[in-house]
Amino acid sequence: MEISVCIGSACHKRGSYDVRTAIEKLVAERGLGDRITVSVSFCLGQCKNGVSVRFGDRVVCGVTPENVAEVFEAHTGSC
Repeated sequence: MEISVCIGSACHKRGSYDVRTAIEKLVAERGLGDRITVSVSFCLGQCKNGVSVRFGDRVVCGVTPENVAEVFEAHTGSC
């Protein structure tokens, strides 16, 4: 699975780099590096709802450092 964190200006202002760091930490802690790739992308088209994160084919909006673990679990449970 590929997880892509938006780093466009709206998401950047809302903490996308902290979200990316938290996701990378979760992947490492759970030993999922062989199954999950974390990358960045520019604008996922949800600027008013950021931070936006794409989990495979699904875009999730409103991800924060505070809720990232819950969102991660909800969208990577089968990995």
